[in-house]
Amino acid sequence: MKNIYFIFGALSGALAVAMGAYGAHAGAQFLSPEATITFSKAVRYSMHHALVLLVVTMAISQWPQVNKYLHIAGSLFISGIILFSGSLYLLALTGINLGYITPLGGVCFIGGWLCLAMAAWKNS
Repeated sequence: MKNIYFIFGALSGALAVAMGAYGAHAGAQFLSPEATITFSKAVRYSMHHALVLLVVTMAISQWPQVNKYLHIAGSLFISGIILFSGSLYLLALTGINLGYITPLGGVCFIGGWLCLAMAAWKNS
């Protein structure tokens, strides 16, 4: 299961780079200034949480006694990327506002970070 977090993190990182390149080049002519800000936020949060998924994978190997918290953290980070960044990409590119989904993704990110902290706390 830990490889899922690494794979998703790596793919999410690749997608963030691709989307960032699109936004900086091709998308620049299609996106309004407001949509560009939204799009950039989606890219930034995707990349940050792609990297933390790699950290989760490594922590699972190092701290097997707290795997429960780490697996929950990884699942929440994946959910956050899909819900938060995904809804922002959709908004920026199509104008479709799934406003109730975006905050839920943010809550997933916060919960993931708290689970990561709990894993470290329980491991110390």
